[in-house]
Amino acid sequence: MPVKLIHTRRFGDDRGWFAETYQQPRWAEQGVAEAFVQDNHSFSRQAGTIRGIHFQAPPHAQAKLVRCSRGRILDYAVDLRAGSPSYGRHVVAELSADNGDQLYIPIGFGHAFVTLEPDTEVQYKVSDVYAPETDGGIRWDCPTIAIDWPLPSSGAVLSAKDEALPWLAGWTSPFAYDGRPLLPLDVE
Repeated sequence: MPVKLIHTRRFGDDRGWFAETYQQPRWAEQGVAEAFVQDNHSFSRQAGTIRGIHFQAPPHAQAKLVRCSRGRILDYAVDLRAGSPSYGRHVVAELSADNGDQLYIPIGFGHAFVTLEPDTEVQYKVSDVYAPETDGGIRWDCPTIAIDWPLPSSGAVLSAKDEALPWLAGWTSPFAYDGRPLLPLDVE
């Protein structure tokens, strides 16, 4: 299954709204068949906070199902599968507490996001537990990937770890191409 934007159904009334953020049979109908084993939650104080481009390598590679529960982000999936015709290319979706959309990112793709508002919270499910020995990433400002980050005038807010990640050029991917190229997101 390629990267997929999932629109979550919301049921609203005078009080607000209710949504099922994950229901295995419904998500499987849309092609998301992973068994998710861990939930992660991040909080970013400042707009312009970048987290990524992250992945876990085999044997603990992770698919992710990402949503923004407070604020807004631009969420990126970067094709890191060796031999892929879309290697190094990315897709992006705006995820927000208001739109309720989710981005499914399969194994073999790097994941990154930038916060568009202060005090933003992101939650995501992963298909394998965190294994620090397989943790990896590519620099956020890699010229080969060429993400046009929408940053405030103060610039990016980064971790020391993210600033020290390697460029895509010269890096050897642990992921194999599975025959499914990266396609534009379905933005119904």
